[in-house]
Amino acid sequence: MTAAPLTGQQAPVTPDQAAWFADTFDRLVANVSAAVLGKSHVVRLTLTCLLTGGHLLLEDFPGTGKTSLARAVAATVQASHSRIQFTPDLLPSDVTGVTIYDQKSQQFEFHAGPIFASVVLADEINRASPKTQSALLEVMEEGRVTIDGKPHSVPGPFIVLATQNPVEQAGTYRLPEAQLDRFLMRTSLGYPDQAATVEILSGAAVRDRTAALSPVITASAVVDMANLAGAVHVDPAVLAYISSLAEATREAPEIALGVSVRGALSLVRCAKTWAAANGRHYVIPDDVKELAEPVLAHRMVLDAEAEFEGADPATVLSRIVSEVPPPAQRGQTPGA
Repeated sequence: MTAAPLTGQQAPVTPDQAAWFADTFDRLVANVSAAVLGKSHVVRLTLTCLLTGGHLLLEDFPGTGKTSLARAVAATVQASHSRIQFTPDLLPSDVTGVTIYDQKSQQFEFHAGPIFASVVLADEINRASPKTQSALLEVMEEGRVTIDGKPHSVPGPFIVLATQNPVEQAGTYRLPEAQLDRFLMRTSLGYPDQAATVEILSGAAVRDRTAALSPVITASAVVDMANLAGAVHVDPAVLAYISSLAEATREAPEIALGVSVRGALSLVRCAKTWAAANGRHYVIPDDVKELAEPVLAHRMVLDAEAEFEGADPATVLSRIVSEVPPPAQRGQTPGA
């Protein structure tokens, strides 16, 4: 399937293009959901990350389907897939690759690491040393690896699905706040509901549901969809609303470090993709509200006293979203 024609990256999205985007997005969600049962919302968030050009942090227990999600996304967009199991002795070169001298050709040859795939599952990223973590986060930000002074670009599209285990924290290296800010979203799969669990158990003989998936679109079409989403219109009133939310996180008494400008930009970009996925060529405040927690909560640092009293970023953010009034109409500044 090919994307609807674009007259230019900055050209406004037409209603027909938005309808095509939504239809294709729903096809992608349905295909991935055939392997990851009962988690359509998380699947939509993951695909939004992919089409926005960002990366996803999954904080989840073992056995909840993180690997299946990565494989299903790769199979759906006809892209390469790799999995990196992070351990304390993992070296940066184990992730990015290494240059080896070939005696036969008498030349140095670059041997690419597992990071050179379109969909990369970085399992238990917090178990690796900060040096190895930084190697992964560098390629996530730059989209390329520099080995011996030579840049090597990763394939497009490119998404890292990194996981953290909320239990068994002994011997782990917590991701610093500056590195957490590199992830476009943070969410969790969680355990499936009763109906989905029964369906999974009834198909116990099928060890890999992703093996039966067929590609819906090509990797190049994903790039076209990402360009289309980037051209979705955002009214200045909605931009002011996002700015007000970011400022409110910085002023909240429970928050020691609020949302950065990069976090606000991430919310704008995700809202564009979310709007297109819902068949609209423009962003509405409800798009911002739906994405606020997965995009912003992990970028906020709680005050020590508030954290001791049991506060958490998601709850504080939910209160902020309920308190900051959205624009009632186009061109109206929040609170005006």
